[in-house]
Amino acid sequence: MSPTLRAQASRVWRQLPFFVWLVLLWMMLWGQFTALAVLSGVVVALIVTRTFHLPTAALSGRVNLWHGLVFIVLFLAELVRGAITVAWQALGPGVTPSAIIRVPLRTDDDLIMTHVAVTASLIPGSLIVETDRESRVLYLHVLGVRDRADADAQRRSVLVWEERIVRAVGSRAALAAIRKGTP
Repeated sequence: MSPTLRAQASRVWRQLPFFVWLVLLWMMLWGQFTALAVLSGVVVALIVTRTFHLPTAALSGRVNLWHGLVFIVLFLAELVRGAITVAWQALGPGVTPSAIIRVPLRTDDDLIMTHVAVTASLIPGSLIVETDRESRVLYLHVLGVRDRADADAQRRSVLVWEERIVRAVGSRAALAAIRKGTP
């Protein structure tokens, strides 16, 4: 196999998970899991990947199934807890306090930063308002923050999600950064 062909095959292999994700996303958007949905999803994924040349995201190649399962279970529990908390705040008397908090992440990985931001935004009661990629900082709008202790608790919560994500899919370097613990 020629070096050019080998490099091309390697690039396709690295992009395969993203391509499959685009096809699955297409099928979820249409709410159909049929052969036609798969075929049209492949066509759309080909158009998207050929038209919008995004840099290849470097995956760590490391997946820990146990920590992934722990992440999913805890995330689902947090979704329920967050929904109940936000509903209580919305229906309760008075005004719900909120704040913008700054969370410096400990890892230097774009995918981990993205996963942490998406996780924090999906949990009811918090929303990412800005990310600073250069300094690895997330800015969140958070409901129910009355004082500095509440803000610190929310910051610690985001850092715990970062740790869970790194334990599930992070690289060894990201694991070392988490163990060091300094942003």
